Amino acid sequence: MISTKGRYALRVMIDLAQHEGEGNIPLKDIAERQDISKKYLEIIVKELVKGGLLHGVSGKGGGYSLSRKPDEYTVGEILELLEGTLAPVACLLEGADSCPRSDTCLTLPMWKEYYEMIHGFFYGKKLSDLLGSRDPVYYI
Repeated sequence: MISTKGRYALRVMIDLAQHEGEGNIPLKDIAERQDISKKYLEIIVKELVKGGLLHGVSGKGGGYSLSRKPDEYTVGEILELLEGTLAPVACLLEGADSCPRSDTCLTLPMWKEYYEMIHGFFYGKKLSDLLGSRDPVYYI
């Protein structure tokens, strides 16, 4: 399940993409447009900046902007930065120790298929795909 943290991160990224070219966008403006607590967004944008997805500038004229073009982000990378891995079971985690039951596990093929589906879906979607031509406020 994707938490509010992941969903709100997508909303922040969409909001910034919609206002691309307007310079640094103050967090209070994003919070107002998205109807999300500014305090909660501070936690989210801090992670997005630390992960290199956003640029943050403090002081007068400060705010946030995308570090790349909207079509250079995948939904998968945004979600994994905030949520962690999309792998549904521990044995599919990157760098996981080999499971002693992997040769006899009857559910492993199902988990692999599920993971490939989810990974392919979210990494196949670009931030720009979410912009559409609808009203600029998106609720996920």
